[in-house]
Formats: sequence, structure tokens, C-alpha cells
Amino acid sequence: MAARGLEGRQAMKLGFFTRVLDEGGAAERYRCALAQIRHAEAQGFDSAWVAQHHFHEDEGGMPSPFVLLAQAAALTSRIRLGTGIVTLPMELPIRVAEDAAVLDILSGGRLELGVGSGGNPEAFAAFGLKATDRRTVFAERLEALRGALRGQRLAGGDQVYPSRPDLTDRMWYASFSVDGARTAARLGMGLLLSRTQPRTKEAPEAALADIQDPMVDAYLAALPQGSAPRILASRSVFVADRREDVIRFAEIGLQRYHRRLVALGRVPDAPRTTQEIIRRQDVHLGTPEEVVASLKADRIMDRATELAVQVHSVDPPHPCVLRSIELVAAHVAPAFGWRREPTEPARAA
Repeated sequence: MAARGLEGRQAMKLGFFTRVLDEGGAAERYRCALAQIRHAEAQGFDSAWVAQHHFHEDEGGMPSPFVLLAQAAALTSRIRLGTGIVTLPMELPIRVAEDAAVLDILSGGRLELGVGSGGNPEAFAAFGLKATDRRTVFAERLEALRGALRGQRLAGGDQVYPSRPDLTDRMWYASFSVDGARTAARLGMGLLLSRTQPRTKEAPEAALADIQDPMVDAYLAALPQGSAPRILASRSVFVADRREDVIRFAEIGLQRYHRRLVALGRVPDAPRTTQEIIRRQDVHLGTPEEVVASLKADRIMDRATELAVQVHSVDPPHPCVLRSIELVAAHVAPAFGWRREPTEPARAA
């Protein structure tokens, strides 16, 4: 299938994404996430992304992505480090600009700054916000953040220090909507596409690409003349050497995840087979050959400039995550045009 609107593009980039959900307490989760990022770099991945979540340890274990990525920067030398995302309505834009600038300097210019309006609806109240206001607040704070990074004068005449205006060229906008994708393009930002999205009542069986294709169309149409598109497709991908191992961990992780969604009232309280959950949560799993075939059925793979793989919502044990990273780099990503760049190994811890 032709890559509509992306003719002549460079080879696809490969990212690793973690929601910091490994088994164990916070210290163990952070240790595993850092080890996985280092392993991704050793396997040639181009980027590593970490999600921000407040309060709910079953949803995501990382409220402070800049802190974790600063440690990741110290343990790596090449891999780009991304926030996927900073939930900007819950942050002070000036502080985000300051933290991002410091991290970018410490990492040697490797920060990719992803922002969005999302986050758990239950978390907004603790920040004095209403979840229904998040889009308006996000738009205001995004404008303030971009201005602060560019060195605009703040109230009182000060400017953010240290200055890092080129970070605005490495910003990403997460969206579930066509309007959001269009806004990302108009601002010259990259577009972050989610690993899954809710289906509408009118099209409950729609493919993920049916939802995200119009977003990509809107993004490409609204890009300023001469701007190169940046479209990152996050996808749930778990690869193992043996299918029986994949199914065993999927039975555990996906059923656990479904029960959590039921408890939160996000899906109906109805039994689901693991195969149903795989389909409804847009999970790609199996041996390398099976995962390649599954991803090739996703039209967005023809249009994305970067693929970021995450093992959520299977969430298998840490050693299995490391092996999945290896198999993605060796067998899955090359099927989509990715090629490992020759690099020096990451520094030892």
C-alpha cells in the first residue's frame, strides 16, 4: 500500500515505550524501566518514551518523567528520550519549560517533548481542575509553554533560563481527534498516535486505522509548506520465541487489565475471552512472524514515520520485555524498513 502523503520519506524510526508497570514496588519499577531503555539503546532503537501518570499505580507508575529520563540520560549515550506524555493541564508551563531545558542540556540535546491533555479523569480534581475543562486548559498552557521555551518575556519581565528555543522543533502533540491532529500540524509539532482508542457506538467494530487514518489525513493537510511530517504510532507489541509463552502471559495480563477497566467503569462488566481483549485493545502479539503479519494489517504502519512499541497491556515479566525488545529489533522492525544505525555501545551503569 502506498504511504499516502509520505512519498520519499526517510526510513521509519523505532521507539520503545514504557508505562513503568513492571511487577514490584516503585524502586523495582524504575529499575526495570531504566534497564529496558538501556537495552533498547543496545539493540539500536532510536528513541525511548515514558508515560506520566499521577496517583494510580495500576494505570502507570511514573508521575515525574523528567526525573526518570534524567537518570536514563546518564545511563545512555545516543537514544532519544521522550515524554509520552506530560499531562500539561496538571503542570505549570514555566516549570515544564525549565525542567525540559535542563534535561535537554544534560542529555546532549536528546529530549523529545511530548505533551497532551489526557491523563486519568479521576486525577484532575487533586490539581483543582475539572476533567471537562482539560482541553481548554491544555491549549492555554501549551501556548505558554511554547512561548517560555522560545524565550518570550514572562509576567514581570523575566525569561526562562536556561534558554532552549530549539526544543519547540522537538515537541509532539498527543491527540485522539481529527481537530487535535490538525492543531498539531498547524503548530509544527509531531503527532503522537495512541496504541488504542475507544470505538464509537456507531462503529463499535472499526479498525484502529479507521479512526486514525482521518487524523493523519488532517495532519498532513494542515502541515505548513515545506515542513516534514512527524507521525509516531504507538502500538502494543509483545514478541516471544514461542507462541505458547505469549498466550500464557496474555491470559494473565490482558484479563487483569480488563478487570481493572471494569472496576473503573470504562468497559461493561461482561466476561471477555483473551482473544476478544486482544482484538478490542489492538494488541499485536506472538512470534516475530505473527507480529509482522498483524502489524502489516494496520494501515497506519504505511503512514507513520516512527513506530513506538510497548508491552502494555500484556505487561509480561521484565526478562520477557527484554527479549521482546531484541526480537522487535532483529525481526519485526526491519520488515517495515527500519535499519539499525551503527553505534557505539551504551555506557555501563
